[in-house]
Amino acid sequence: AGRTVIVTRAASQAADLTTLLENYGAKVIVCPTIEIREPDNYARLDEALDHLYGYDWLVFTSTNGVEYFLKRLTARGQQISDLDEIKVCAIGQRTADKLHDARVHVDLIPAQSTAEGVFAALSEFLGGDDSFRSLNILLPRAATGREVLPEALQKAGARVDVVTTYQTVLPDNIDRGKLAAMLAGSGDCIAFTSPSTIKNLAKLFDTHDLGKTLPGLVVACIGSVTAEAAAEYGLRVDIQPDTFTTKDLAQTIANFYSDPRLSA
Repeated sequence: AGRTVIVTRAASQAADLTTLLENYGAKVIVCPTIEIREPDNYARLDEALDHLYGYDWLVFTSTNGVEYFLKRLTARGQQISDLDEIKVCAIGQRTADKLHDARVHVDLIPAQSTAEGVFAALSEFLGGDDSFRSLNILLPRAATGREVLPEALQKAGARVDVVTTYQTVLPDNIDRGKLAAMLAGSGDCIAFTSPSTIKNLAKLFDTHDLGKTLPGLVVACIGSVTAEAAAEYGLRVDIQPDTFTTKDLAQTIANFYSDPRLSA
């Protein structure tokens, strides 16, 4: 209570984290540094959708990937049932829930949401690294993303098609002055939910050292990949949940401020 948390998530997706934080008594300022949009073109995705029969696995890394993949699938007149013969891996429970809501079966939800954890879970499911040989894997994701997972899969012998399904961009007509004012004096904590939220903030201020841009702000990151991006841009991460969900992020922020040794 009495603390102000700045949420940098896309406006269309900020409601859940905002509500959770407000339920803990925080004041929340929604300050989106990203916007989720359709890709500039669908050529690669359409090619993959034309040849779904050739894939053994579909690996979804986010709810955005699910939403935009299924949106394009149905817009082309294809059916959800076209995915029935393909094994599906969902990274994170929310991604799995979104697939279930769309009546897409999910065969595997890795316990760890990192690329390393996903590879290990797939390997265990398949019966060892040798089982990747000759597998065809489709990975629909953002226009930019980490290469750790596709590279590991390819090294193990799989053929991996990484296709752009959506993109994260700077929001249109963002008020940089208002943003700077909020960061300078209105917040106690800033919450980042993806590397893109950090990279775009750095872009807005034309800097690679956000530590100087966000003096005095407690930095909260949803997971290890986001925390790595924060460190890359000069930020010290004060808060990071063990499980990479918005619910756990809000809980960990609340725990931080309820412990006087941490929040002093």
